[in-house]
Amino acid sequence: MLKIVVCVSGGGTNLQAVMDSIADGTVTGTKIIGVISNNKKAYALERAQKAGIPAFCVSPKDYEVREDFNQAFLHKIEELEPDLIVLAGFLVVLPGEMIKRYAGRIINIHPSLIPSFCGTGFYGLRVHEAALERGVKVTGATVHFVDEGTDTGPIIIQKPVMVEESDTPEILQKRVMEQAEWVILPKAIDWIANGKIEIKDGKVISRQ
Repeated sequence: MLKIVVCVSGGGTNLQAVMDSIADGTVTGTKIIGVISNNKKAYALERAQKAGIPAFCVSPKDYEVREDFNQAFLHKIEELEPDLIVLAGFLVVLPGEMIKRYAGRIINIHPSLIPSFCGTGFYGLRVHEAALERGVKVTGATVHFVDEGTDTGPIIIQKPVMVEESDTPEILQKRVMEQAEWVILPKAIDWIANGKIEIKDGKVISRQ
């Protein structure tokens, strides 16, 4: 059984997609053992509690210096003892110590086809604004392993989404979530839970 902790900053729609996929058997051999948010008001915490999943808030606002927050966050992760950490809209820079300690065991969902519209400053609605400003015809989402860089870890899975001329950033964001994010994040977790992928020479290789 793959024990996962999901980290999220906002509404938790990707968390809900994972919970639903576990419940309906789309994702197998997986259990969410905890949800952590940096935001006390995150609806994701309520989603977790309603599902009977332990939910915790570890907020930088509760600590005078960033290092104290980093240590508290890392301590909570270690306390839960996850096999995999899932960043599902988690707007926090992970402590370097945590990335090293959990190398190959942290994944992230990003709302574009990496390497487009990714890296520092590209999160949330800004990603979709940039895609529309550039005039791309296809966008999408990516699930990747987390390394020391920003959105630079090995890519697990991507799914394209067509851009329409009438799109606003909000409309495009919703379509990318519905057509890509909510599909590929559960799929990536299922692959990891069932030993279907491995990292080799900095790339994800399928064992399927």
